[in-house]
Amino acid sequence: MSERFKPRNAATVILLRPRADGEFEVFMTRRPWGMNFLGGMYVFPGGSVRKEDYCEAMRGRCYDLSPKEAQKILGSHLSPELSLGHWVAGIRELFEEAGVLLCVTEEGTLVDLGQVELRERLAGKRRSLIEKSIDFLAILKSERLLFNAVGLAYFSHWQTPEESAIRFDTRFYLALLPANQCPLSTSEEVTHSLWLTPDRAVKLCEEGALPVIMPTFSSLRTLADFDSLESLFAEYRSG
Repeated sequence: MSERFKPRNAATVILLRPRADGEFEVFMTRRPWGMNFLGGMYVFPGGSVRKEDYCEAMRGRCYDLSPKEAQKILGSHLSPELSLGHWVAGIRELFEEAGVLLCVTEEGTLVDLGQVELRERLAGKRRSLIEKSIDFLAILKSERLLFNAVGLAYFSHWQTPEESAIRFDTRFYLALLPANQCPLSTSEEVTHSLWLTPDRAVKLCEEGALPVIMPTFSSLRTLADFDSLESLFAEYRSG
């Protein structure tokens, strides 16, 4: 019998944007080949839930989703605090890997990165976050921001097989690309990135040109069943 490894809680964000023809595209990144987990594979931005993602101070920076509401969505086997931490982790990881920030101001207005000064300041703080000289909570406090939990719609739940040495218990979320924001084409954890319609992504996967793992492929297949973002979010929007 194979040894069992306990999975780590994780969150993944499927970033989407509309097209002029009414269809939509999904954002995918390729992990560097040297990474221990999924090296060379195409993925959606995401990573582990950390303790600081659900500390009391971070919960106080949440916009319009309570820990109890988060628990109701994810299930009672998780604490309310840890449940909400999945939303934080997804938003934080999306910012770390792709530079996209799903936040609102303390007054509840969407962050506008069309402002050059703000965009450059946050880009510098993202680099400091990667270097671990600052944490995500400190960025939110210094910029007077709240993480936009309602900007994420819960999508699905996947767990790495028991025989894997590196395991994750991952919640997948959907999010629209905010106005005046553009994901980084490369970053510390991304060799390159691309936008594809779900149909095109599925075709490339089947041809072997887009290497992915099963949860990613299954997600793309599900997305391909929808003809518009409106119909997709009508099905999955929660909170």
